[in-house]
Parts: sequence; structure tokens; C-alpha cells
Amino acid sequence: VVFGGDFRQVLTVVRKGSRAQIINSSLRRSYLWDSMRHLKLVRNMRAHSDPWFAEYLLRIGDGKEVTNRDGEVRLPDEICVSRTGKDTDLDTLIDNTFPSLDANTSGPDYITSRAILSTRNDSVDRINLKMISRFQGDEMVYHSFDCAVDDPHNYYPPEFLNTLTPNGLPPHVLKLKINCPVILLRNIDPANGLCNGTRLVVRGFQRNVIDAEIVLGQHAGKRIFLPRIPLCPSDDEMFPFQFKRKQFPIRLSFAMTVNKR
Repeated sequence: VVFGGDFRQVLTVVRKGSRAQIINSSLRRSYLWDSMRHLKLVRNMRAHSDPWFAEYLLRIGDGKEVTNRDGEVRLPDEICVSRTGKDTDLDTLIDNTFPSLDANTSGPDYITSRAILSTRNDSVDRINLKMISRFQGDEMVYHSFDCAVDDPHNYYPPEFLNTLTPNGLPPHVLKLKINCPVILLRNIDPANGLCNGTRLVVRGFQRNVIDAEIVLGQHAGKRIFLPRIPLCPSDDEMFPFQFKRKQFPIRLSFAMTVNKR
């Protein structure tokens, strides 16, 4: 078995866990750690064209970058977008990340070479809704079919279930347009590149199927068709019932969480 990761990056998510519980969930705390052969990668393939940024990331990860008394790092002005505290700040961030959006909606390199990252799912959802409203083209709206599996007395009506968006599940209302970017939320066909986290671009849609193209990795350019499938959240959600949502297993990916980057 091959494990890969960067211990400088985001720690494992432990719902409502303490600092100690989060650290103990790391692979380095596993009883298997001492039995593993450890290999270190030395080249940043994602940032190979920007050596300054690659070195900057290493300094932060190694704790060598200058910090203030609270241990915070000041980001260089050239990689920041000014914040004014106004409602237009989000629009400014979008305009800086996706300049000339209307003229580039059909360019796959433009769409897949940029994204807005956030640590919170609600922020990601808000940005994606704003982005899809800006995106050119006719809109298709897909509503999920939600149910509580173990609820014979209908204590949890569909109207309530529709308001839920557990982690790892698509939204009840999924809005798509041709050429918009999406991310796959389940392992559908790993051998053909359809894994949790695969980035795609929508090329067409019908009532019960979505035509999409894989845009990154060794399967880039491959066209696939996605159906609606039943999806259940992880046990970590701790609902008092078994929740099931039938929807296309994708989300918009103009914005993503740092764990899905």
C-alpha cells in the first residue's frame, strides 16, 4: 500500500475534536508508522513554474517564515486582494480570480487553472451560487429526491430534508450551465479516472444524465455520462435518522474547500 501526503498541509478533520484528538488522528501517530518505509518528494510539481512561491510555501511549512507575536504570517501584498469590509469584497475577489469571465467561459484551461479556496462549506456554496449566476449560458436546475430511510411515520418530511446539505453530498438544488466546472463527490469508476475529487467540465445535460469531460490528469479529455445515484452522508453527521439523497454526485467547483483543492 502506498500512502501519500504532505504533513505541512491541513490536518485530518475530526468533527468536534480537541487539538489532541486531531493530532492523534494523523498517520504519524499510527502504530504502523514505524513499520513504513518513508520517501520524501523534493520537487513541487504544481508550482514548478513559480520557484519563488514554491520556496515560500516550504518556509511557511517548515516554520521558518517571519511571524508576529501571535505566530501569524503576513502574506505578501502582491498575492492579496484588498479587503474593505464592504459587501463588494467578494465580488472583488471573484473579479481578481476570474478576470474577463464572460470572454473565457468556453476555455477549459481558464476554468480549471483557477479556483477560490475556503475552509468553510457555507462560504464555498455562497461563492459557487454567485459564480453560476454570472456564468453565461442557459441554466439547468436539478432537484434531489430526499428521504429518511428508517422513518415509517414520516417524522421528517421532504421539505425539511431538502434544507440539509451534509458534508460530501451534493446540494438539493443543483444549478448547472454548459462549460461550468464541477467536482466529483464519489468514486464511480477509478480505473477510468472517475474518483472522489476528479474535476470535470459540463458539456451537456438532459433530464436524467449529465455529459461531462474530465479536464485534469491522465484521463483529461475523456467524455463521460453521469446518472443520478443514491447518496448517504458519513456516520460522522450524527443524524437521528438514516438520510438518503438521490442526486448527481457533483458540486460546482468555482470555489472549493481546502480539503478538496
